[in-house]
Amino acid sequence: MPITQVEKIWMDGELVDWADAKIHVLSHALHYGTGVFEGIRAYETARGPAVWHMDEHLRRLYRSAKLYHLEIPFSVDAVGEGMKDVIRANGVRSCYIRPLVMRGYGEMGVNPLNAPVNVIIAVWPWGAYLGEEALEQGVRIKISSWRRNGQNSLPAAAKATGQYINSVLAKVESLKAGYDEAIMLNEQGFITDGSGENVFIVRNGALTTPPTQAGCLDGITRGSVIQIARDLGYEVREENLVRSDLYNADECFFSGTAAEITPIREVDDRAVGEGHRGPITKELQGAFFAATKGETERYADWLTHVD
Repeated sequence: MPITQVEKIWMDGELVDWADAKIHVLSHALHYGTGVFEGIRAYETARGPAVWHMDEHLRRLYRSAKLYHLEIPFSVDAVGEGMKDVIRANGVRSCYIRPLVMRGYGEMGVNPLNAPVNVIIAVWPWGAYLGEEALEQGVRIKISSWRRNGQNSLPAAAKATGQYINSVLAKVESLKAGYDEAIMLNEQGFITDGSGENVFIVRNGALTTPPTQAGCLDGITRGSVIQIARDLGYEVREENLVRSDLYNADECFFSGTAAEITPIREVDDRAVGEGHRGPITKELQGAFFAATKGETERYADWLTHVD
């Protein structure tokens, strides 16, 4: 999706003009993918914009940085305040938030340890990642021929910039074949996730999603869906799935900060269930979006209000 330009970006503690938010072409992260990031949303509520699961996203950002020996030169609280500052500065009531921690300019070579660490926070208005109509109609997907990185090759526990080239291969393959998105398998043939989303199936009234040990990200929206589903009385299992489990599901959907909850209507040219959004997916969407708007008291602490 295209980026909508706003006024300011937070860079290393300062708000700078959008057009001036630049890095050197010899920055280490540009050449070797040595950065970690988060994708976060702020939603409009009756009390103004509120960041969805801000604390959890920040904790994961710092865990990712630790895994790659990136010493973030700001406290967790300072980065959190930076998010609020840049939302206020741009006057957005809802937005996508992209914090990025990256190795900057000063060293070249595979060893990253002497390259400086820069921190950037950008925000912009962003709609439904897979299209507004997809939230109701669902998307068509294919099983990618590209396998997900092994856990001992590139750890899925971190959201690192460089490792997403694996997802790029799968995403482009699916788009060029006429689909909306891909599903990736691990080397053992079990389902991991989409190119940038977790995946759930519904069968006989119960939900199943791959365990993190399969190689998927421990998604924050994934955790929200699990909690909401259990609160609604549904059984939720974390178990290995194979491709035929998607074909034979009653319902199937993606979850993620960008994708939110997006139904899957077709996998490898096979209709999932009735070939459109199912009733349990619809119920979960309703509960999820109510929570993001601050309308559900039990999930009020999932929102951090900007003001």
